[in-house]
Amino acid sequence: MLTDSPKVINVGLEAFADTLNELGFPVVQVDWRPPAGGDQRLTDLLSRLERSGDSISERSN
Repeated sequence: MLTDSPKVINVGLEAFADTLNELGFPVVQVDWRPPAGGDQRLTDLLSRLERSGDSISERSN
């Protein structure tokens, strides 16, 4: 059994946090969304850009 009330971090759907707040539980809401709106092709392209950016910045230093 819990001796203290749970401390909750809710990531994503705000309705979960709202319900817990209504029940009196402290909740921290994180507004997270999948990269590129969940589009896998765009996510892959962003990952490639990020990796190439790392190698470019390493060469410039």
